[in-house]
Amino acid sequence: MKPEVSMVKIGTAVESDAAVITEIYNDAVQNTTAIWNEKTVDIGNRIQWIRDRQAAGFPVLVAVSEAGETIGYASYGDWRPWDGYRHTVEHSVYVHKDARGHGAGLALMSALIEHARKHGKHVMVAGIESGNRASIALHEKLGFKQSGQLHEVGMKFGRWLDLTFMQLKLDTRERP
Repeated sequence: MKPEVSMVKIGTAVESDAAVITEIYNDAVQNTTAIWNEKTVDIGNRIQWIRDRQAAGFPVLVAVSEAGETIGYASYGDWRPWDGYRHTVEHSVYVHKDARGHGAGLALMSALIEHARKHGKHVMVAGIESGNRASIALHEKLGFKQSGQLHEVGMKFGRWLDLTFMQLKLDTRERP
């Protein structure tokens, strides 16, 4: 897959997107520190993930190239499970290895932010492996501010990983 990404369309994921979402997810598991998981998943797992996210009212978005190829996906969900955090979400965004650096991540993130604003969310949180300079730069471009760093809280590929937290205030409400 070598998609041309001059313009991407963002849409809602459907179950037929699960094969490409699985491929993108598994590549991130096997080859990057973007996902701190060591186990790959199958298409059935991603179909259930899409169903569960959407049933809970959370978006699962896909980026589609001009050629009609799904080249990335994104979602957000509860940051923490307690009621007091219900206005805060944490997101994930992943782009196919052959489509990175061409705007799909920016388009997905922009759509997620807009969705969260429309649904009354107040803060969006990002947890990023501290060495992932491209992701940190993308988030900064979108207005996210670094809010903390946790040292050596994860491990992958035989080394400790640091986690950088970033956040974006989505509205100016003084009260929930």
